[in-house]
Amino acid sequence: MEAGDAESFDRLGTLGIEEEFFVVGEDDRPRAGTDTLVYESEPPAILEGRLDHELFKCVIETQTPLIEDPDDARKQLRAVRRALVEHAAEHGYGIAAAGLHPTARWRELIHAEKPRYRAQLERIQYPQHRNTTAGLHVHVGVDDPDKAVWVANEIRWHLALILALSANSPFWNGFDTGLASARAKIFEGLPNTGMPTTFDSYEAFDRFERTMIETGSIDDRGELWYDVRPHSAHGTVEIRIPDAQRDIDRVLALTEYAYELVIDLCERFEDGETGSGYRRELLDENKWRALRYGHDAELLGRIWEQSVPVADLVEREADRLGVNGILDLFDAESGASRQRRILDADGPDALCASLLLHNSGGCRDSSSDG
Repeated sequence: MEAGDAESFDRLGTLGIEEEFFVVGEDDRPRAGTDTLVYESEPPAILEGRLDHELFKCVIETQTPLIEDPDDARKQLRAVRRALVEHAAEHGYGIAAAGLHPTARWRELIHAEKPRYRAQLERIQYPQHRNTTAGLHVHVGVDDPDKAVWVANEIRWHLALILALSANSPFWNGFDTGLASARAKIFEGLPNTGMPTTFDSYEAFDRFERTMIETGSIDDRGELWYDVRPHSAHGTVEIRIPDAQRDIDRVLALTEYAYELVIDLCERFEDGETGSGYRRELLDENKWRALRYGHDAELLGRIWEQSVPVADLVEREADRLGVNGILDLFDAESGASRQRRILDADGPDALCASLLLHNSGGCRDSSSDG
């Protein structure tokens, strides 16, 4: 049973990006293809050891190599995406990206046979059987375990803003949910998800993690699926709340913001700043507003006394951290709005085609891509 180690937290500022995608057939609808792509063929070198399947055989995950310099993120991410698209095409598949695929009906899709997932399905039942989600996970290296726990505590207020900016899953099981990120709500149906509570120290977090494993609540530390967590195997703070994205510029904007947030909070920890003690109930309210309204949300400000439009928060954060990508991301059409527009104007075939990654791995037109 896998647990982490405090000694894993030994490097500051490394970066890793994990993306979950949908494997699709010639009709651009999800198809069971991960057995072929992961187990029955040899992937390109850059994907060796960095390609895996998820719960459904139509969902596949990639990881970038360890990124030492954040300026290299675009090059590494583009190379991984290009390799995945080419690998899939060689075997007759395409790759699509969104928080949920609009045509994926969970009762009709095939679950993976990996023992880990079979055990989860047996234990969790209905919530896991319907979990057709695909997310974006950003890992930022932190060089001290107590610092990592403090950063994970403090970054929670920012998660709703990240979710609002990334919202890209209005459709689930073939219908419009009325939400901007239905993925966030579907995923919350699983145990050990959503907005985590705070921990006073790494020792307290480690005790919780080991208790969950030793009591059979989870099989390994990877089943703590909270929106942010200290990753005690990789030595990172992992931000897990964004929806998956087709456009590489959107991924990089969200990654840049997450990275700079972690670095800023590390510096504040080192300066002796005390924790904010945010109540989880108010953080949950902000998450609800983000997943319901996306770019149009008004979030509770950090002192909780007023609602602030996402537009204002984006401007403040961009100025405070010197990150311009989230300004461009907000100014562009949101992923959720784009999906609804394409469906209304051109129908389901066009919507499915609009989610495809292409051979460049990029899809850089931020004004139109989700």
